[in-house]
Amino acid sequence: MTLLFYTASFILDCLLGDPYSWPHPIKAIGNWIQLLTNILRKNFHGKSLYFAGGVLFLLTVGLTGVLTWFILMISAKIAFWLYAAFFVYFSYTTLAMTCLAKEAWKIQRTLSSGDLVAARVQVGMIVGRDTEKLTAEQISKATIETVAENTADGVIAPLFYLFIGGPVLALMYKAVNTLDSMVGYKNEKYRAIGFVSAKMDDIANFIPARLSWFFLVIASFILRYDGRASWVIGLRDRKNHTSPNCAYPEGAVAGALGITLGGTHEYFGETVVKPTIGSGTKPVTQKEISQTIHLLYTASTIAFIVFACIYLLLF
Repeated sequence: MTLLFYTASFILDCLLGDPYSWPHPIKAIGNWIQLLTNILRKNFHGKSLYFAGGVLFLLTVGLTGVLTWFILMISAKIAFWLYAAFFVYFSYTTLAMTCLAKEAWKIQRTLSSGDLVAARVQVGMIVGRDTEKLTAEQISKATIETVAENTADGVIAPLFYLFIGGPVLALMYKAVNTLDSMVGYKNEKYRAIGFVSAKMDDIANFIPARLSWFFLVIASFILRYDGRASWVIGLRDRKNHTSPNCAYPEGAVAGALGITLGGTHEYFGETVVKPTIGSGTKPVTQKEISQTIHLLYTASTIAFIVFACIYLLLF
């Protein structure tokens, strides 16, 4: 029965994505993080912000887990159908495959129309870097990097934790990931208060990132991209990122498509020097955005099938 719930959640994400008007646990988590961060900043300063960051992490992740467990427990006592509805809905909201693909398609269509200003605004909604001066190629690269990275932490990692600990653990993971996306920057504003969240996100994504590389390599072969280069570049350039995890999926995609990603970017007015990922010399265009989306869907489906098979064998 639980596997049926997981399957329904995956299918819902494939069909619906995340409609903006629907209530969403991640939105609530984000609002809580913003509120608590503001409160902590008023009461902690200097080096004590490292401690405040630990409090922020524990209260956010802990409260997410407790509330999810409590809602599932209460609903189970009321009626099985209500428990099933909450279980499937919570599980579904941890997955971001179709939402991610839709945002990438939107950027690609805008680039195709030649509206560079609008494309910069759109890509600014899904990346944490400055986008005001990006060229069309840089926008394409930023989109590809985001889709590659979020194939891991937006789909495969939630699936990984969903099959291990159900929606409780999956939503706790999403809380960790949301913390990192909101306060996990290595600049002056967030370095202290986001330190714990950033490190815990690295730990939470350690296994999923490496699994994502493997699944993306398989997807590359299935889609008849350069599967061998996907394997080689993902392994070779795995350390070419400030994160210990991001270069795995980005390297797999760069190798599969024969392009180069990474490099120096502007984050909140600060220049962050990064090594490049990949060996490709061809210009990156909108075509590679489409190919990356195909990799996203294929690798995510492979991951679901593999996790489901393992679940059936163990349980």
